[in-house]
Amino acid sequence: MDAKLAVIGLGSIGSMALWQASRLSDSVVGFEAATPAHGRSAVGGDTRLFRMIYRGNPDYYPIMERSRSLWAELEAETGQDILTPTGGLSIGTANGSYINSVLETTRITGAEHYVLSREDMAERYPQHNLRPDDCAIYDPRAGVLRTDRAVSAAVAAAQANGAAVLQNTSVDSITETGHGVVVASGDRTWTFEKVIVASGGWSRRLMPDHLKAVTETKRIILTWFIAQDGTQFSPEKFPVFSRMYDDRSMYGAPAVDGVTVKASVDGPLDGRGRATPNPDSVPRELTPEEIEKATEIVTEFFPGLIPTIVRSDAFPDLFTEDRNPLLGWLDENSRVYCATGFSGHGFKMATGYGHIAAHEVLGAQTIEGLDFVRPDRFKTR
Repeated sequence: MDAKLAVIGLGSIGSMALWQASRLSDSVVGFEAATPAHGRSAVGGDTRLFRMIYRGNPDYYPIMERSRSLWAELEAETGQDILTPTGGLSIGTANGSYINSVLETTRITGAEHYVLSREDMAERYPQHNLRPDDCAIYDPRAGVLRTDRAVSAAVAAAQANGAAVLQNTSVDSITETGHGVVVASGDRTWTFEKVIVASGGWSRRLMPDHLKAVTETKRIILTWFIAQDGTQFSPEKFPVFSRMYDDRSMYGAPAVDGVTVKASVDGPLDGRGRATPNPDSVPRELTPEEIEKATEIVTEFFPGLIPTIVRSDAFPDLFTEDRNPLLGWLDENSRVYCATGFSGHGFKMATGYGHIAAHEVLGAQTIEGLDFVRPDRFKTR
């Protein structure tokens, strides 16, 4: 054996899994096809939203709680500022499907929140131009995550704990044998007791056929706009936000550089919908339709932003059929553990996912309540 564990891919989730694994064992190796936090992975784009209030499966809430604590642990261990508290806003039509679904999930999870009327918003957050029947739900525990800083810090912390990191080492295949897992890169091979696959949009080539059939690499676009008055969009004054209607949606983060505001279209027909079979050749330039859509929405939503895109980019991520991750063993007898398929929503919980993966693989434990993310949910199809 070359080591007990290999983590393949040191991006959003893999970096956190490596960090957590390094706390449990000094026999851990991380493989990264480029370099940690490189600009072409799903880590790209500087920032991600951290929110405790959301719509959907309430079973995510314990992972979010654990993730928030672990972000603080990573900051304390590395001295890096990673999660900046800003609060968060979920904006939509009062009594509409989005607001109602957020409130229903919040009722089940018990997450702290405050409902803000249109008048409340006009007083507290005048940056938003609301429709007459809008309201917002305020999340006091939300914030903005610095992605490249987080991944670099996690990898550095893992190395300080004794983990080895192989950069610019693209993994071509993984093969389970009777006593371990063989990892191949070019003409080199290594053998490990167990392997975590966490290579995001590049994970499909390392998957069995039944998981390839229910996953797809897709392109996520991000856009930034200049604020007419940057002080009004600072982290102190402008919370992270998600705003959804039937006809349009957008999410974003404050001007962490004091100037540019991230405001990106969302939804399957906008920022998260285009299939990209080859993650190495994701089209980085926006189409005319994408540019028109983003500028049209910003023009309506934010009169304090100049409605011209000053920066944009696109990144690959692996999406599953049901939009829930693949987190767990390939099957009950496998030595390969999946930590991928986060469908554009993984970064806020990356520390929590990394903790689960490392402790299930090295701690010989099974964490309950995670059937909805287990890979074997697709095996009988």
